[in-house]
Order: sequence, then structure tokens, then C-alpha cells
Amino acid sequence: MTDEELRVAEQRLFECARVLSEEISRALPGWVVSAVESRLPEMGAEVREAAEAAGADAASEIGKEVTRLLAADIDQQSENPLSVLRRAVDYPTRVLQAAGVAPVKRDDFAVDRFPDDVYDLTPASFGHMHPDLHDPGLMWGAAKAFVHRRRHGGPA
Repeated sequence: MTDEELRVAEQRLFECARVLSEEISRALPGWVVSAVESRLPEMGAEVREAAEAAGADAASEIGKEVTRLLAADIDQQSENPLSVLRRAVDYPTRVLQAAGVAPVKRDDFAVDRFPDDVYDLTPASFGHMHPDLHDPGLMWGAAKAFVHRRRHGGPA
């Protein structure tokens, strides 16, 4: 691969990262409200307001973390955007706890892997958080893998 081809691949990765970051920030507020509603279907106006505020906070705070991560060179990324996104579980959890909602029964894997997710809200994938995140997450992952392989060798 030539330097120019690698530069083009890195630019494509940058664009995929930008799109994924924007879509995550856009999806977070609704996801937080939906997560609260999934455990408290008949939430009152006060809980809905708290969920909406938590969603805005998640979009701002988690959105910034994802943006920072995805702006970094892939060789400097110490985690992936889905792991950052999963930290958004804290936002609906706080709303549910304040509303007095009892934790749910979870399987051993969920308890072991996500011990603080007492409401079993952790998304398994980008698409589980919101369907609009599936394709951008897939495109970013493929672009990252392509650039990584070109930089560090491996089969073409």
C-alpha cells in the first residue's frame, strides 16, 4: 500500500469516527429515557423530566468522551467506543434508583461483566442502543481494522 492509499484510508476512518461520534451523541438522550421507561413503563412527569435531564447529561458527557476517543489515533486508543458508550448506563440507573425501582434479576455473566448495571441495561452492541448506530459502528470498525492491518502488517 502506498503512502497516499494509507492517507486515504486514514481519512475514511476519520470520517467514519466523526459520523459514529455524532450519531452516538444524537442517540443518547432518547436511549436514557427509553432505558428508564423499560424498567418503569408508567413513569410520571417528574421521573420523565429527570430521565430527559439525565439523557442530556449523558449526551454531553459520554458524547464528549466518545468524541475524544475517536479523535485519537487508533494506536493511542486504550479502549473502544462501545466500552465508553456502556458507561452511559449510569444515567438511567441513577434515575431509576431515585424513583425507588427495584433492581432486576440478572444472569451470572451480566453480574460478572457489568456488576454496577443492576437494571440490566448495558447494550450488547451499538445497534442495541439504537438501530441508527449499527451501520456507523460497523463502518467505523471495518475502517479501523483496515487501517490497523495496513499499518501493522497482516494479510491484505
